[in-house]
Amino acid sequence: MKNPLRYQVSEYDCGPTSLLNAVSFLFEREEIQPEILRNIMLYSLDCYDKSGVPGQNGTSRMAMMFLSRWLSGAGEVGLLPIECQYLSGKQVYLGENSLVTDALCRGGAVVMRLHMDGEHYVLLTGREEERIYLFDPYYMEENPFGPEIELDLQHPLKYNRIVPFACFNREGTQPYSLGKVEEREAVLLFDTRTKLTAERTIEYFI
Repeated sequence: MKNPLRYQVSEYDCGPTSLLNAVSFLFEREEIQPEILRNIMLYSLDCYDKSGVPGQNGTSRMAMMFLSRWLSGAGEVGLLPIECQYLSGKQVYLGENSLVTDALCRGGAVVMRLHMDGEHYVLLTGREEERIYLFDPYYMEENPFGPEIELDLQHPLKYNRIVPFACFNREGTQPYSLGKVEEREAVLLFDTRTKLTAERTIEYFI
């Protein structure tokens, strides 16, 4: 059974919440071991704010890289049939030949850092033409973005926003923009049993 995706409980935990949502999106509740949850929370929220308060500057890129490698290791030892890949810099963009788009086409999920009143993590769960379906863990009841970005609260197992490719590829700090190329970051996650490959389907393409 799949759980509804969750919202962050503070202003700071978008990183671990989006990773937990990726696991919930890809796997049945009964498959997810408590060690997965424990370690995601243990190694995230590692950034200090300017006053030295732990956690109040969210989750670092180093922590996200570590967790992506740890989750892949968990897959290798059989804790969960999961596979991850960490991307950074110019690897992170939306387009026909991007690794991010490719992952969504193959049934994966993508945890991505972008801009939303500061740096913020969300979960990408699907793609339709040049639109991305994503779950933003920051709860909103009304759409503050205008007609370009859709707010949809009717699909709690999959997404709550629909965002055009063009929004992501901007280098500024507009909502859902990826920002400066050298600062970009994403984690690709797959259920290895359902990951589409050329051998598994003739419909797979990059």
